[in-house]
Amino acid sequence: MTSTIQTEQKKAITSLWDDAYAAGLSEPELLLYRSNLLGSDMRITNFGGGNTSAKVMMPDYLTGEQVEVLWVKGSGGDLGSIKMDGFSTLYMDKLHSLKGRYRGLALEDEMVAYLPHCTFNLNPRAASIDTPLHAYINRKHVDHMHPDSVIAIAACANSKDLTQKIFEGELGWLPWQRPGYDLGLKLEAVSQAQPNLKGIILEGHGLFTWGDTAKSCYETTLAIIQRAESWLEENSRKPAFGGAKYSALPAAERASLVARLMPVLRGKISKTEFKLGHFDDSTTVLDFVCSKDLQALAALGTSCPDHFLRTKIRPFVIDFDPSNPNFDQLLSGLDEGLNQYRADYVAYYERCKHDNSPAVRDANPIIYLIPGIGMLSFAKDKATARIAGEFYVNAINVMRGANGVDSYVGLPEQEAFDIEYWLLEEAKLQRMPKPKSLAGRIALVTGAAGGIGQAVARQLLQEGACVMLTDIDGEALSQAHQVLSKVAGKDNVATISANITRESDVEAILSETSLRFGGIDLLISNAGIASSAPLDETTLEIWERNQDILVKGYFLVSRSAFRIMKQQQIGGSMVFVASKNGLVASAGASAYCTAKAAEIHLARCIALEGAAHGIRVNVVNPDAVIRGSRIWDGKWKEERAVSNKIDADDIEEFYRQRSMLKLSVLPEDIAEAVYFLASDKSAKSTGNIINVDAGNAAAFTR
Repeated sequence: MTSTIQTEQKKAITSLWDDAYAAGLSEPELLLYRSNLLGSDMRITNFGGGNTSAKVMMPDYLTGEQVEVLWVKGSGGDLGSIKMDGFSTLYMDKLHSLKGRYRGLALEDEMVAYLPHCTFNLNPRAASIDTPLHAYINRKHVDHMHPDSVIAIAACANSKDLTQKIFEGELGWLPWQRPGYDLGLKLEAVSQAQPNLKGIILEGHGLFTWGDTAKSCYETTLAIIQRAESWLEENSRKPAFGGAKYSALPAAERASLVARLMPVLRGKISKTEFKLGHFDDSTTVLDFVCSKDLQALAALGTSCPDHFLRTKIRPFVIDFDPSNPNFDQLLSGLDEGLNQYRADYVAYYERCKHDNSPAVRDANPIIYLIPGIGMLSFAKDKATARIAGEFYVNAINVMRGANGVDSYVGLPEQEAFDIEYWLLEEAKLQRMPKPKSLAGRIALVTGAAGGIGQAVARQLLQEGACVMLTDIDGEALSQAHQVLSKVAGKDNVATISANITRESDVEAILSETSLRFGGIDLLISNAGIASSAPLDETTLEIWERNQDILVKGYFLVSRSAFRIMKQQQIGGSMVFVASKNGLVASAGASAYCTAKAAEIHLARCIALEGAAHGIRVNVVNPDAVIRGSRIWDGKWKEERAVSNKIDADDIEEFYRQRSMLKLSVLPEDIAEAVYFLASDKSAKSTGNIINVDAGNAAAFTR
C-alpha cells in the first residue's frame, strides 16, 4: 500500500475540483466535497488527520433569523470518508462569547466543556478540540492539513526563516504550541493583523490555509503543499538519512524472516492485551532502516502531534545486521532490547508526569524498525497497526525533507508527554467502546469457502477477530472474501488458496497468516469432503482421499499452528469441525466415518499436549447441515438419499424428522458452537465435544 502512495507522490498535486458538480451544492455540501477531495490524497493529510470548516449563514431553528454557523469536522473521523453527519455545527456568536469565560492558558482545557453549549440544531456530533482554531480565524473557509512536505519545513531547526524564504510572506508562522483554545486565539490575532496571508505554518505541527470560497480554499491548500514539495526537491543537498549503511535483503528473505519473527515478538508484547501486527517494506521504509542515521533519527521521535499519538514517543530499533542475517542472534537479543525500551518509557513517564496525569500506559513499542528488513507496527487491532505504520512513514518523509535542507527537530519530550497523557485524550480513550470478545485474536479457518466455513468466519469477525480464510477452491474463496470484507472491513480478512494435504501449502498458509496479522490464536479446522459407498464398492482412492483431507490435512494444519502457538507463549484454541459420523457408524460410509473418528481422536491427543502451553482443543460435531453446504450440493446428497431409500429432494426434511428436536441444523448453529469453544467463554474446556445435530441419541458422548 505504501509503495503505491510513493508512486503517486512523484506526480504533481493538481486540483480535482469539478465546477459543474459543485454548482449544484449547498455550502455545507461544498464543505463535504472539499473535505473528501483533500482526504483522498495522503500527500495532503494522513488517515484521520486534518480538519476542515466553513462558516455558513443559516436560519435559526427557534427565531427563523439568519445566523452564522460554523460547520467543522467533528471529533474523530477521516476526511476522505466523512459524511455530512461527521461535521459539528456551532453558533459563531456563542463561540465568540466564550472568550469571556477564558481564564488563561493553564486552564484552557476547561473550555472544551463549553463547546456543547454552542451547538446548533442539537447536532449530536461532538466538537473536536480544534474547533476554536477554525472558529477564530477570520475567514469563511479554513483547512488544517498535515502534509509531509509542509511538516518537513515546520520541523526544521530554522523553520521560521524557511517559511519566510519559501513562501515570501504569503504564510504566517507560529511557534510550537499544543492545540487548544489559546492557540485558536493566537491564530485569530495573526489572521486579523495580517489580512493578506493565505495561511499559517505551525512549528512542528502542520498547515492552516483559508479562502473566501470553498474552491479557493481548496486550491490554495493544494498550491501551498505543491510549492513546499517542489522547493524541498529542488533544494535538498544532503543524502537521505546520511546515506546507506546496509543493503536491504531480497524481498522473499525479508518476508520469510518477518513471518518467523512476528509471532515471537507478538507473544512478548501481548501478555496483558492481544496485539495485531502489520509489516511494511516499502522503498521509503527500507531507505530509512538501511541508513547511517537510523539510530540517531529514531531517537529524536516525531514532531507532528498526529504522528506522535499514533506511534509513541519513539520507535524500537531491533538489533540486526542484514549483512550477516543471523535470526537466532536477533531473537537472543530481543528480550534485553524490549526490557530496555520499557524501562526507558517508564523513566520518561516518571520524568514528565504531573500530579493529575493518568497512570502509565502499555510500555511496549508500537513501531519496530529492522535494518535491511523493514518496519513492523503492533496495536490492539489491525487497522490501528496499519495506520500507525503509515503515520511513521509520514514521519520518515518529514525527516528526509527536513534533513535535506536543514536539521530535523523532534517534539520536545515534555511536550510529547503532555499530548500523550493529555487529560482530554485520556477522556477520549475512556469513551471508547468496550473491546469485543475476540479483539486482537487471529483466526485461521480452513474450508472457508463453504457454508459452515463462511458462517464461522463471519461469527469470529463480528466478535472482533482477524480471520485468514483458506480453501482449495480459489474462485469460491474470492467470493467469500468479498462477502466477508463487507462484514468487518478489508483490514481484518485475508485469503490464501491452498491444499491442506500438502505440507508446503500448509506452511505457506501459516507463514502468510503470521506475515499478515502477526501469528495465530484460533485454528478452526473445517476443510471437508464426504463420500458414500458400500464397503465392497469403496475404492482405495475414496479411502485415501478421505484420509488425506480429513486426517492428514487436519494433522498438518494443527501441527503448524501448534508450533506457532508454542512460540507465542500466550495460549491458543483449536476447534475441529468433525461430524456425528465420527461417533456413530453409518452404513455405506466407512471411509468418511473412519476419517471423522480419527479427527476426533487427533483433537484429544493434541489437547493432552497443548494443555501445558495453554492451548485448548475441542470438537464440534454437526449433522446434516444441508443449507449452504457445498458437500450436500454434490454426490453426497444423492448417495445418502439412496442409502436412506428416499428422494434427493426430501433429504432435508428426512434429517429434520430424524432428529429428536425435529429441527434443521444450519451453518450459523455450527458457528455459534465453534465461537463458544474458540473464545474465553469456554476457557476451562479442552478435549470436549459439542454435538450440534438437533438431537441424536446414538451420538450421545459417553
